[in-house]
Amino acid sequence: MTAVPFLNKYERARIIGARALQLAFGAPPLLEVKGENSAMSVALRELEMGIIPLVVMR
Repeated sequence: MTAVPFLNKYERARIIGARALQLAFGAPPLLEVKGENSAMSVALRELEMGIIPLVVMR
């Protein structure tokens, strides 16, 4: 099995939603939060930086 270097829109939405839910329930953010009060915006920044600790199984 080879790794695919991209996420489709459904995988992206699922990962952002799952991470935002974790953050909303008290998980520590993996980056410095600079005045952001939305778990969704923090999850999106984490995904853009590539530091979300989630794995996609296809």
